[in-house]
Amino acid sequence: MLVGAAFHGGIPFTLPPSPAIQSSNCSRVLLSSSLLTRRSNRRKKPKWFPCFVGSSVGKWKRFGVRAEAVGEVTEEEAFGSGGPRLYSVRIPVGDRHILVETGHIGRQASGAVTVTDGETIVYSTACLSDVPSEPADFFPLSVNYQERFSAAGRTSGGFFKREGRTRDHEVLVCRLIDRPLRPTIVAGFYHETQILSWVLSYDGLHAPDYLAVTAAGIALALSEVPNTQAVAGVRVGLVNGKFIVNPTTEEMEESELDLVLAGTKSAILMIEGYCNFLPEEKLLQAVEVGQESVRAICSEIEALVKKCGKQKMYDAVKLPPPELYMHVEEIAGDELIRALQIKSKTPRRKALTALEDKVVTILTEKGYVSKGVASAVAETVPVLFDDEDEDEEVVLDGEVDEGDVHIKPTMRKSTPLLFSEVDVKLVFKEVSFKFLRRRIVQGGKRSDGRNPQGIRPISSRCALLPRAHGSALFTRGETQALAVVTLGDKKMAQRVDSLEEDDEKRFYLQYSFPPSSVGEVGRIGGPSRREIGHGTLAERALQPALPSDGEFPYTIRVESTITESNGSSSMASVCGGCLALQDAGIPLKCSIAGIAMGMVLDTEEFGGDGTPLILSDITGSEDASGDMDFKVTGNEDSITAFQLDIKVGGITLPVMKQALLQAREGRRIILEEMSKCSPPPALKLSKYAPLIHVMKVSSDKVNLIIGPGGKKVKSIIEETGVEAIDLRDDGTVKIIAKNISCIEKTKSLITGLTMVPTVGDVYRNCAIKSIAPYGVLVEIAAGREGLCHVSELSHNFLPKPEDAFKVGDQIDVKLIEINAKGQIRLSRKALLPAVPDPLVPNTKQQSSASTKDTWSKDGSVEGNLGTPGKVVKGPEGTPEDERHVNKDKPKKVKVKAVGSVSRKTQNSSVNGEAKVG
Repeated sequence: MLVGAAFHGGIPFTLPPSPAIQSSNCSRVLLSSSLLTRRSNRRKKPKWFPCFVGSSVGKWKRFGVRAEAVGEVTEEEAFGSGGPRLYSVRIPVGDRHILVETGHIGRQASGAVTVTDGETIVYSTACLSDVPSEPADFFPLSVNYQERFSAAGRTSGGFFKREGRTRDHEVLVCRLIDRPLRPTIVAGFYHETQILSWVLSYDGLHAPDYLAVTAAGIALALSEVPNTQAVAGVRVGLVNGKFIVNPTTEEMEESELDLVLAGTKSAILMIEGYCNFLPEEKLLQAVEVGQESVRAICSEIEALVKKCGKQKMYDAVKLPPPELYMHVEEIAGDELIRALQIKSKTPRRKALTALEDKVVTILTEKGYVSKGVASAVAETVPVLFDDEDEDEEVVLDGEVDEGDVHIKPTMRKSTPLLFSEVDVKLVFKEVSFKFLRRRIVQGGKRSDGRNPQGIRPISSRCALLPRAHGSALFTRGETQALAVVTLGDKKMAQRVDSLEEDDEKRFYLQYSFPPSSVGEVGRIGGPSRREIGHGTLAERALQPALPSDGEFPYTIRVESTITESNGSSSMASVCGGCLALQDAGIPLKCSIAGIAMGMVLDTEEFGGDGTPLILSDITGSEDASGDMDFKVTGNEDSITAFQLDIKVGGITLPVMKQALLQAREGRRIILEEMSKCSPPPALKLSKYAPLIHVMKVSSDKVNLIIGPGGKKVKSIIEETGVEAIDLRDDGTVKIIAKNISCIEKTKSLITGLTMVPTVGDVYRNCAIKSIAPYGVLVEIAAGREGLCHVSELSHNFLPKPEDAFKVGDQIDVKLIEINAKGQIRLSRKALLPAVPDPLVPNTKQQSSASTKDTWSKDGSVEGNLGTPGKVVKGPEGTPEDERHVNKDKPKKVKVKAVGSVSRKTQNSSVNGEAKVG
């Protein structure tokens, strides 16, 4: 036997020096290798292998080769004495570098890589199954992305302190990874492939989503999966008119654009993002900037793959037999053309299904003889018979010359061909797409009769659901969306759990695609990845048109249920959602519409001039058979959101520009049709919607409204009957109620709690709340009381307040003093002329009780915007003794300090009077 490198695990070896060879008839050679250097204490029995070595005299001697048993080899030794070999490359991107490393982690995966930006690290692997799956019309690729809370030094906020169900944000990143990678996989490769990505470290500045796209592209390029080109992804922002590649999270807060782009060295494969009403020209510039960075990254990836990439499994690619395409076209040709001309989706689908079953039956069970083979046989057979008739001799008397015997030929029968059912179905689908594309390019007509720029018929109606806060039904062709808006307070906001601090969304759109929308039976459960992606796209499309929280302080939820679907259902959700928001009375900045664009890239194959053909408002079949799905939303002149998926090798900027301009014209048509909605949007709040009043108080008075342990705010809610009171640290107060009376009452109480009275203010028509021997307690605001001493009730002498006043009487008072405790002293006589008071009898008797200056009532009360009377500030000419605050006068009873209203209540003052509220 010849001992080669395979014997030593792939490492070549040399024969040991002569002392290791024992001179005997059967020599024994001890083989050793640099791999096997450590010996265990327990020796294993040597194994003998017969070998022959040639001698100097030309004779061969037989000898045995013994591989000496050694202990286990560590992984570090298996990769050399220096440990695993690390390959790394620093790639300049924007104003910094990203670090790509492979070979040191995840070595059993087909491809594994870590990508670092700042202190953010993403780890991605690519693995594939050993056995191929059954052929299908899609590549069996699955992508999973997970943000570990430990990456940011946090733990999950739930009961189970570990990551669980994939969050919506992670699903969106999975889609960002999947969509650009799928088109690069070689057709006919059916080994199940899985891409896994984890965020191992997050610094709070460098987002991990675009790094995950690049890391997954590198892992796939290093693996054995046969793909055409390397893929990379970047983010592009627009800050102060300047485009920034891979901006930080701080820069993104000021950015007008959030664009994630993925592609190869030569073309764009995927873009997705949203912006604040940017024109098409700005978006194209951003794409161009991002493409340059992607091209640089892909060049470095290809260089890395040449160094350490694995050999691609091109031998595992299995395609249907080439002749099968011709057979399917021969069998289904004319019927397929007629089926594709059916305008309605359901009858067309049934016709295509029946035709597919017919083709499958013929090619898998009955067998098929090609027309070309049959015609060739038919042509040769008559010639054989003619030759036979000419050469045939008549035999008489039974005498036959053996040399003249002619054997009569029979017609040759061609053997029917049989194919696998999977191959037939795959080929039938491709042939159907081919026929549809040819019809569009050559005839200029699509399956429903439109031209490439045509928009399907549109109808819409609002106020469909009487109890909903807003509703709309939007129909475009055979695609229909029912949008419903629900308004609520902060408690209805959606909580978002992420690597950073938990956040809340005051606007969210939830998209639902039931199987009944396409006339099928299917599973009903949680939202699929497709539903999450489409809902987020529609949400981002409508977000820029919403008013600010200060202008419209509601939490807004939009539900979009697809009731019919034949393409562009997410764009129908945008249009229907816009109408429903207007029907709910939300003051949008403008109307928003969405449109999906398609493309036939290689028109020369179907008789065209080679120029890509752009299709507006594509249907489901055009989406499946086309080369592009480009969704664009916005108003008449600018864009709010976009999503591009390419199913071929990619597109160039000129093609994208043509698609964007054609999409703008389509949006204008759709917006015009939306304006014809009947019945139109209500443009006002529904009577069933909750009422929210926003008021502003001083930030240092918020605690007065809350009270110790929240007791005060709870008592206000119970007393007034409002649903909730939302308090913020900046002094913003939101009152949520079902009717206006509850809001007015709550406003009064909160205003009284936070008002700041001023010496000299005059309060009209204030009610007397209680009477004491020393004076009366007057409510100057809702729940806010002050003492009017008996000596301040009248110019006349009054021994007892009850002699002239009773509880419930309304009087005008002036604030003459506020002590250090916040207690208020009022005067009635300061507003009376110096004449005898008709309400008070003129007597000279005085009571010792009337001269007491003792307050027994706590001045801590609540306030109201709608006060019992007007608050009038004293004029500039008020006598000094009336405006003086007596700080030296002793007080015998301690009184609780009261809260005060901030001057931020912005009371308007006219002629010295200011009405609170």
